[in-house]
Amino acid sequence: MFKTGIIYCPYHRPFISVQKRWRKIKECLDSYGIQYDMVQSEERQSVERLVMMMLNNGYDTIIIIGGDSALSEAANCFMKVEKQTRERVALGIIPNGTMNDFARFWGFYYEKIEDCVAAIAQRRIRKIDVGCIRYHNSKGERRQRYFLNCINVGQLADIQNMRAYIRKWLWSRRLTYVASLLLILFRKQYYKVKYKVNENIEKVKMTTLCVGNACGYGLTPNATPYSGLLDMIIVKHTFKSQLLSAVYFFIRKKILNYKNVIPYRTYKAELYTNSKLPINIDGSPMIPPSGGYTIEVIPEEINFIAEQYNVRKK
Repeated sequence: MFKTGIIYCPYHRPFISVQKRWRKIKECLDSYGIQYDMVQSEERQSVERLVMMMLNNGYDTIIIIGGDSALSEAANCFMKVEKQTRERVALGIIPNGTMNDFARFWGFYYEKIEDCVAAIAQRRIRKIDVGCIRYHNSKGERRQRYFLNCINVGQLADIQNMRAYIRKWLWSRRLTYVASLLLILFRKQYYKVKYKVNENIEKVKMTTLCVGNACGYGLTPNATPYSGLLDMIIVKHTFKSQLLSAVYFFIRKKILNYKNVIPYRTYKAELYTNSKLPINIDGSPMIPPSGGYTIEVIPEEINFIAEQYNVRKK
């Protein structure tokens, strides 16, 4: 019998009670006979403390009922403990956030609670890759942070916080994307960066850059968190007159066909810039690093509870 801990991160959606949502999840967990301890996190920052508490108290399974940012906090906690502990503990997800992009990759959806709980009950494990950004903070200290889904740099990172606000008013995930992209009209149009990928060094004026370990909110649609590689796209400077074309390709899930996109597949990317570019990790804002930084992949580091056969639903 596995010792299971659940961290519930309430997400306030229009017309949906936080407690009603938990009751539905609890009923489903009980119907599968899953024994667990549950704690509630009122803010993203407390997820780290609760996950570390469970890791230090011998839990074998830790389930996050939350979104990408909460899951990312849990992954960072996993990477802080010894590898022996990571080999023993499994991480799972029941979507309950704004975008739930990483959960959607595995076929776990907000509305389909039973699918998520069934996977937890069966405890099918898939070792997944973890992305890592290494950088220096404002004090010159060496730091690193880990991610499961993606890192966005530039305009898209700049509007990530607005998207969370828009999501409260627009029920549709797609409409949220479109509204967020249209906000680019009122933001800085491009950033000058120098980057090194696969031994190639280039300089470019870019609108946004995404490094994805998974779907990357639609910007790295072919990325998989078990390939040992990261997908990276650079959207070159896009004029306002070209914005509708970019939005069209994005909605049709064909962003890689857009003429201003430069795609890469790599295990490591280095970025150099004199300015502090807006940066966002797994849906959460990050204080821009000082100077350049390195983004790389660490293969098969976390045990993740995936659905049967680990196949993404179409």
